[in-house]
Amino acid sequence: MRIDYHTHHVRCGHASGELEEYVLRGIEIGLTQLGLSDHMPLLHVDPATYLPGMAMPMEELPHYVEEAFRLQQKYKDQIDIRVGLEGDYIEGWETEIERIIRAYPWDYVIGSVHFLGEWDITDYRQTDGWKERDAYAVYEQYYDAVEKACRTGLYDYIGHIDVIKRFGFKPDCDVQQLERRALEAVKAADMAIELNASGLRMPVNEMFPSRRMLEYALELGIPVTIGSDAHQPERLSQYLDQAVDMLKAVGFNELATFKARNRTMVPIGIDSFHV
Repeated sequence: MRIDYHTHHVRCGHASGELEEYVLRGIEIGLTQLGLSDHMPLLHVDPATYLPGMAMPMEELPHYVEEAFRLQQKYKDQIDIRVGLEGDYIEGWETEIERIIRAYPWDYVIGSVHFLGEWDITDYRQTDGWKERDAYAVYEQYYDAVEKACRTGLYDYIGHIDVIKRFGFKPDCDVQQLERRALEAVKAADMAIELNASGLRMPVNEMFPSRRMLEYALELGIPVTIGSDAHQPERLSQYLDQAVDMLKAVGFNELATFKARNRTMVPIGIDSFHV
C-alpha cells in the first residue's frame, strides 16, 4: 500500500492540473490510496479584493465534491480515492467552517492554520508581514490557533502543524513548549497529524513537522499520516519516501488512513515507500 493524502488541483487558484490528472498520475506511480483535499473557499476575506489565487471560489465547491466522487467510482478498480477537504481554521469563523464541513460526506478533513487574521503566513507574497511583528508573538498566535482548531472537533488531523516555519522566520528563543502544547491539544482531541513532505522544497528545507515534534507525537501516541501537498500532478508523492524513512527512524510503525471520517491504522512496511 502507498498513500498520499494531501493534494491540490487547479480549482484552488494556485495549483495546476485537473483532478483526473492527479488520479491518473497516482495510478501511474502505483499509489494504493489517493486523497483529494483541496482548499476550503475563503470565508473571512473578500476574494474580489484579496490577493488572487488563494482558494477555490465558493461556487466551485459542489463541483469539486461531485467530480471527486465521480472519479472515485470511475477508477475504483485501479486506485482507492479518498475525498477530503483542507479546511482552514479561522478564529471567529467556526460556525461557517462547520457549515461547509457538515454539508458533504467527506472521507477526511484536514485542519490547517494558514491565516492569522487576514494575514496568510504561508503565502510568499505576504512575508513582509514578519517585518512589523515580533517573531515569538507570531509563533504564540499561530500555535494558539492550532490548539483552538483541535478543540472545535471539526477536523480529523492537523495539517503541516509547524508550517509557521515555512519561510525560515524563527524567534531567537526556544518554541518547544508552544509545539508541545499544540501536540497535547491534538492528543486531547484524539486527532492525528500529518508528516507533510513539502517543506523539503520550501525555504525552511525541513518537513512539517520537525523530527523533535514527531518524537513527542510518538511519545504521546498521536497517529500520523503522510502527504506530499502536491500542487502539480508531477509532484504527487514527492519526498514521501523520505517521509516514511523519517517515521520509521523515529519509531512509528503505522500510518493513519481515513474513510467516512473514520480512522484506520495500517502498518509501515520495510521498504522505502511501501506501507
